[in-house]
Amino acid sequence: MPVIELKIPNLGESISSVTFSKWLKPDGSMVALDEPLCEIETEKANQELSADSAGKLIWVAREGEDLAVGALFARIDTDASVASSSSQSSPAAVATVAAEAPTSTGSYATGTPSPAAAKILSEASLTPAAVTGTGRDGRITKEDAVKAANKPVPETPAQAPAPVSIPEVATSAYSRQERREKMSRMRRTIAKRLVSAKNNTAMLTTFNEVDMTAVMALREKYQDAFVKKYGIKLGFMSIFAKACAKALMEMPEVNAAIDGEEIIYHDYADISIAISTPTGLVVPPIRNVESMNFAQFELKVKELSAKARDGKLSLDEMTGGTFTITNGGIFGSLMSTPIINEPQSAILGMHAIKERPIVVDGEIKIRPMMYLALSYDHRIIDGSTSVTFLVRVKNLIEDPTSLLLDL
Repeated sequence: MPVIELKIPNLGESISSVTFSKWLKPDGSMVALDEPLCEIETEKANQELSADSAGKLIWVAREGEDLAVGALFARIDTDASVASSSSQSSPAAVATVAAEAPTSTGSYATGTPSPAAAKILSEASLTPAAVTGTGRDGRITKEDAVKAANKPVPETPAQAPAPVSIPEVATSAYSRQERREKMSRMRRTIAKRLVSAKNNTAMLTTFNEVDMTAVMALREKYQDAFVKKYGIKLGFMSIFAKACAKALMEMPEVNAAIDGEEIIYHDYADISIAISTPTGLVVPPIRNVESMNFAQFELKVKELSAKARDGKLSLDEMTGGTFTITNGGIFGSLMSTPIINEPQSAILGMHAIKERPIVVDGEIKIRPMMYLALSYDHRIIDGSTSVTFLVRVKNLIEDPTSLLLDL
């Protein structure tokens, strides 16, 4: 009997094992060629594995199990017949036949009292159902009614009153329950990389604040025209990304990475955008941001966000990046110290916009302000460079015309 073995494919140089998330088809079910069988979880994204042939599926791997690349996860019996699985009798039809009820053959007189018997039963507070008729066809005669009326009624013990339910008094006002769940592969990878970034980099964070008045006025003025032309809204992320891309081209140290005893400089800005998903944080890069316009960037962010939340990001879409932007402000964060996304050397943290009093030309005014945080690897980026970079981004945001005119 020819049986095909299905094994975990090679998914990339950096991936040596996967977590078997769940089966999409039952054990023993018939599957078609290229039909999705299961879902696996890698360090970067979830991926479906499909059938290499049609036939009967035989499970091998268990859900939640860690498997090495090349490990067997299923078999397919190609000799199994699809017709055999559909030729079984319908349970509904069998149940319908078995449910037929027998027809009653009793006479209409059965259990019916004669007029005299009915009067006696009524006076004795008895129902015809409590009397057995001895007359023709089971009719209840006067004699039957008299016997039933004179029959001593057995004493029934007095019913005890129903117990009153007393609600239990809680011994504690707090829950003491616990549960254990295995960490997902993505969560384990995130934890491993965050600890690595803390331990293997000389990470520092510098802060500044940016007045969002000009950017908010720009969006309000051109938002309708932007949506009409491009079919998508102009967001803050695209403006910050373009400002960062411009500053990265001017200060290549912030856009570089350390590789052993060498520094890799990039003549392009591939900016990774942190996206929150049900399974964890992912940071797919948007490539060549320095050459994009705002609409191209916004459309790419929308595409990647949808794929990330559906678990459909490919390994190529998760690979690379020279700089990262994370926006904790969408969750209400006022200030934070973001952790570097290795092997990158810097990450910009955006935060919530809050109206605060600031001094403008000697006068106190209420302005929409945002704190910015730049975490950087001090091994490659000097303090003066990090501060200059953040101030440059701040100035571009506060004067977006200079950004649009490439000044």
